[in-house]
Amino acid sequence: MKVTLEPERCVGAGHCVLSAGTVFDQDETDGVVLLLDPEPGAHLAAVVHEAADLCPARAILVTGDDGRPA
Repeated sequence: MKVTLEPERCVGAGHCVLSAGTVFDQDETDGVVLLLDPEPGAHLAAVVHEAADLCPARAILVTGDDGRPA
């Protein structure tokens, strides 16, 4: 699984950090999402997908190792 961001879309809601705090963080100055782990392990798949699903701006993209949506 690979995670990429479109930080320019981020609205700073923070759902990603609440769902998967070991993968995402927020910039302290503007609240924009930060990616801590671009290739989280399979054991984090459920929380990473939850974070992507909860993101109101759809700023989180999750793909498989083949680059296709996961």
